[in-house]
Amino acid sequence: MNEEAKSSWKTFTEEIEVAGQHLVDEVNRLLAEGNVRKLEIRSEQGDVYLSVPLTAGAVAGGVVALAAPWVAVIAAIAGLLVKVKLVIVRIEPPGPPPATEPDTTPPSNG
Repeated sequence: MNEEAKSSWKTFTEEIEVAGQHLVDEVNRLLAEGNVRKLEIRSEQGDVYLSVPLTAGAVAGGVVALAAPWVAVIAAIAGLLVKVKLVIVRIEPPGPPPATEPDTTPPSNG
């Protein structure tokens, strides 16, 4: 993909709070969506426990995401904490180009 095409993608960040026992399930759900670019797990105070940059190929299909070694780290974090914050950076491809109106001017005679 060329740089011009990449720059037209939209990136946005969201933050959700998750109970520790639901952390692995929530991470797997997010990865299955396929548009997560980066995932951070933070404490309620904002300390970063884990920051994982993701590529589109790594999350395509759920099997690779489930086998990733950092899932074990996420499970360990989930066992130690009551609540964590997930910071999710998502990418969204550009929409289709706007439709153009057909030219309705009559041809000139000349």
